[in-house]
Amino acid sequence: MDIASHPPTHGETLVSRTARALSDLSLSVAPGDYLGAEGELLERLAVSRPTLRQAAKIVESDRLIRIRRGTGGGYFADRPDARDAIRSLIHFLRLRGATLADVIQVTRPIGEEAAAAAARLRTAADAKQVAAFVATIDDRDSARELIAGEVEMARMISALSGNPVIELVMEIGYSFGLGERGFDLYSDADRRARARALQRSLLTAIADGDPEVARLMMRRRSALFDSWLEPDRREDTA
Repeated sequence: MDIASHPPTHGETLVSRTARALSDLSLSVAPGDYLGAEGELLERLAVSRPTLRQAAKIVESDRLIRIRRGTGGGYFADRPDARDAIRSLIHFLRLRGATLADVIQVTRPIGEEAAAAAARLRTAADAKQVAAFVATIDDRDSARELIAGEVEMARMISALSGNPVIELVMEIGYSFGLGERGFDLYSDADRRARARALQRSLLTAIADGDPEVARLMMRRRSALFDSWLEPDRREDTA
């Protein structure tokens, strides 16, 4: 797969053609496979070193190759993951003026379905994993620890739901919230205590295999967050 097998499209530069060739080379093998050292790729693609390096920066930013320096280094196939896509989506949402309240409005029913599905599908091993998390809830007293716990819990529940679309949407919601509000949603001890209590009730329902109670607890969590955001919405419209 050399540059000659990638005829230029209208107005395409040699760097762009080389980037396309590198991308195709990466996609033709498995993630992590060795594509070659720089010298080998220069010979294979028949381009100059500056052209290859410029193209490599493009493809590396797209997460289709990974470059290791030094002994044992070279070019390796890579792949973007869901979190790369999520970062782009969150940037788009912020540019469009979306708020955390907007995101919660959309993710609320999906979170409820995730909780119900997790309770319905949970295995004995899953229930053990959930119980292990519940045992750590009271130790997460600071805002930083509680936020880390919220994200860990959301990922666990969405994974237990067995639905990759739910996993993606919930990850968008929590990632957006972390970037927009930071720690102020958990600014006082009372809020943190209420959040921990709802975590415990939700996860206990999932471990017990009770989808209706799990759905209800997730709904109460969303209502609680909504009540914390309501003063901010009033200020924004004042």
